[in-house]
Amino acid sequence: MNKLFIIIPLLFFYVGFSQNNSFYGAFESNGVYYSENESKDFERKFKSNNYFNLNYLIGNRWKFDLQLESYLPGRLQNFSDMMEGNYLSTLSINYKTKKFDFSIGSIYEQFGSGLILRTWEDRQLGINNSIWGVRTSYESEKIDLKLLAGYQKKGREISTGKILGLDAEISLSEDFQFGLSYVGRLDNLDIPDIFPAVDYDFNELTNLFSTRLDYFSDSFYMNYEFIGKSKDGIVQFGKISEDFAKPGSAHSLNFGVFKSGFGFDMTFRRLENMGYFSDRFEASGDYLETSINYLPALTKQHDYLLSNINVYESQPYVSFQDPKLMKAGEIGFQLDLYYNFEKGSPLGGKYGTKLSFNSSLWNNLGGEFSYSNQDYTTSFFGFGEKYFSEQSLEISKKVSKDYNYILLFINRYYNKRLVEEKTGEVNSKILVIDNTLKLNNKRSIKFDVQHLFNSDDDKNWFGYGVEYNFNYNFSLYYSNIKNYQNIEKGKPSYYSTGVSYSKNTTKIIASYGKQRGGLICYGGVCRYVPEFKGISISLNTTF
Repeated sequence: MNKLFIIIPLLFFYVGFSQNNSFYGAFESNGVYYSENESKDFERKFKSNNYFNLNYLIGNRWKFDLQLESYLPGRLQNFSDMMEGNYLSTLSINYKTKKFDFSIGSIYEQFGSGLILRTWEDRQLGINNSIWGVRTSYESEKIDLKLLAGYQKKGREISTGKILGLDAEISLSEDFQFGLSYVGRLDNLDIPDIFPAVDYDFNELTNLFSTRLDYFSDSFYMNYEFIGKSKDGIVQFGKISEDFAKPGSAHSLNFGVFKSGFGFDMTFRRLENMGYFSDRFEASGDYLETSINYLPALTKQHDYLLSNINVYESQPYVSFQDPKLMKAGEIGFQLDLYYNFEKGSPLGGKYGTKLSFNSSLWNNLGGEFSYSNQDYTTSFFGFGEKYFSEQSLEISKKVSKDYNYILLFINRYYNKRLVEEKTGEVNSKILVIDNTLKLNNKRSIKFDVQHLFNSDDDKNWFGYGVEYNFNYNFSLYYSNIKNYQNIEKGKPSYYSTGVSYSKNTTKIIASYGKQRGGLICYGGVCRYVPEFKGISISLNTTF
């Protein structure tokens, strides 16, 4: 592997410059010096995650792609311990004609909305669940077919489970599309010291079947997707239950209306026992390394520090922690409403006004649960105990050619006992005022003030941030949030100051501060970050 780490980049450079073809790549480095940390393994130490990606195109048919990763002198905090040293992370060869596409190596793919299969990379979350195998597809005016098979990436290794997938998209008309998918996971249950010799009440092959229908017109769209999952073993307390096995299902309905200055979107989703991993034990893990399907939380993704306290993580799993804490999945909805008040109208003013409203509600599945028998029965539209709810209203207003503001109000309920399986319920309200003032054609200043009103949990928070942009390339910022009513924890504050510089395709960010511990979410998928203080440096460049 170390030889590959040296030889393959040299080969790419040689071929790239010896032929008149397209060659491009990227390098990203994220490092932290931990001056203070909850773990002695990180305190007063420097760690970094580094990614070097190369792509080479021969004409319009061949594409070669590889990614080298380095975690020296060690991985960043709360990334999988399987990320260590230097290694070849992904490698793929792709050949494409007008209708056919064939790939071997690292496969990134998505069927439908991803509820049945999605492999992707997110470096902020530490996820790269690509499939090491083969993929082929056929595309025509009426039908698109995909077939893939292989093993899934798990850190610098591959998982034990085998994956097989088949997807078909059929155009019924200009407005209608119909889709069918199948994904199977074959897991060996006869491995000594890993799976005991037990006659389990489920098969080694777990099957998922999906059907979906999409409709879209000039002002309306709708799509529905159903997934059925065959009986699957439940992982409880780090082991597979010998007799607790259940089928699963997913229902997703999304529709919306859009016209000039107006938009409405709503999604209803029901998940029951929909955790699906090529390595079963990852269902209770922290890193989602071998997740086969994509089940993000369907809530509004906020940009402000205090609005990202007590965020929701989707609950697709079966969990029987104790007689008072039994879950089988989630049911709920999210809706968005957008409206633009025209320029010159009473509410629009000289420059117009943008209004957006979001509401989401997520509950445990309603039904009958038996802890002693390790069993449950759910009703389709049954809403059980509430996990999370939120209503937010955002107003964006340009007052003059040099000044605009955003006013955001959030009302949130968070059931910490059910979502985190700890104790407590949190009712909070968050208010944010974000201002941007242009000083000239290049210089600007942004400043925001935030407050979190909370009579539960950690009580009230106050925060603010300032960002000064000298030009389009260089900026400085400072932010601070303080839990000023939390006397038990000494009224902690979390601050960060930093500088950002970009030139052409290169960007460098350096910062120093104290990071609040908690969930960090990207695209509705979350990971936990422990509290730390330190210096962070990030470099990102393409060529």
